[in-house]
Amino acid sequence: MDSSSPTPDSPSAGPAEARPVLEGPDIARALTRIAHEIVERAKGADDVVLLGIPTRGVHLARRLAAKLEDVTGRAIPAGSLDITMYRDDLRMKPARALGRTEIPADGIDGRLVVLVDDVLFSGRTIRAALDALGDIGRPRAVQLAVLVDRGHRELPIRADYVGKNLPTSLRETVRVQLAEEDGRDAVLLGVPARPETGQVPGAL
Repeated sequence: MDSSSPTPDSPSAGPAEARPVLEGPDIARALTRIAHEIVERAKGADDVVLLGIPTRGVHLARRLAAKLEDVTGRAIPAGSLDITMYRDDLRMKPARALGRTEIPADGIDGRLVVLVDDVLFSGRTIRAALDALGDIGRPRAVQLAVLVDRGHRELPIRADYVGKNLPTSLRETVRVQLAEEDGRDAVLLGVPARPETGQVPGAL
């Protein structure tokens, strides 16, 4: 996840109710649309490989692979790309557990790799993902699909496929919930940072 929290110097927020901006059916429609856009741009998606960024990006990649199979009639390889050791905030935060990197059997060399994540914010997570990808192979091209783009980029990175553009302030938070992890599908806006830290864990 690129970030679902305010920046580190944001003031902590008081209690507030999260407001759903996407529900389960909205997320399903967004993924269906993204699948059709990938097929159109890739001219059939014959060499597409989906790599999700843990944790929720992996679930989204698997869902997107299923949507692409519905559209194309063929299985689309999907895996996961752990970026833990490539993050630029390792010295600033406690040690993190390593995630899983699972590359499909045919690899990524010469393929169109679509990175999949839940929220695009600063762009630093995607920069780390590109670094991690470079140590694994040499795709012919790399694209990015995200469920939510909340703006506030700190690096020159943009998504090729976006489920929803969601303008936010730095004081707001965006939290993606998926059934595989959270028991429900939703995108919530306005969840406050924890008062003791001013951040939601996992932010980058």
